[in-house]
Amino acid sequence: MKVAVLDINGKDTGRKADLSKDVFAIEPNNHAVYLDVKQYLANQRQGTHKSKERAEISGSTRKIKKQKGTGTARAGSIKSGVFKGGGRMFGPRPRNYSFKLNKNVKRLARKSALSIKAGEQSIFVIEDFDFDTVRTKNFTAILKALNIENKKSLFVLGGSNNNVYLSSRNLKSSEVITSSELNTYKILNANQIVLLEGALEGIELNLSK
Repeated sequence: MKVAVLDINGKDTGRKADLSKDVFAIEPNNHAVYLDVKQYLANQRQGTHKSKERAEISGSTRKIKKQKGTGTARAGSIKSGVFKGGGRMFGPRPRNYSFKLNKNVKRLARKSALSIKAGEQSIFVIEDFDFDTVRTKNFTAILKALNIENKKSLFVLGGSNNNVYLSSRNLKSSEVITSSELNTYKILNANQIVLLEGALEGIELNLSK
């Protein structure tokens, strides 16, 4: 699968990048994608929610009325959830939302997500670049050159690059990650995927195991 390599000015360099069919052109497995995204979002949850139950409410333990003869439902504690100011019935408790997902399923999900984006022609490959200093203006110039300044974009680098990362950090619609940080949710959440040439080998190595 051949894709033109662009420079940071959005011009064709005349070179072609060979994207592996085993990574960028498979039949997407929607259920694997669903599971991987579900796990990612579940892992973002703190799970610290808590409401007070009847045992944790301060109040009298006196039986508030006699058992029989009132013509109404029997009632014991004023802390019961049926009364105003009482405890919450079946309220949330702290819990861990994370769950296990097999590595092969996660790998299949990422390949499926990349194949979906490739099928939508939402993947650019550009030559490796670096900034001398941290400047958001430099990164914005690249977005404009690629005509994606108004789209949600994901830049995938071959390795850590502090100047590029810090130059993009102030932009809400753009995110910069390395090939080892690539996940299904971030792939699908972006409108445009921008792969640097140096990231291709790492992506294919991680996903072709």
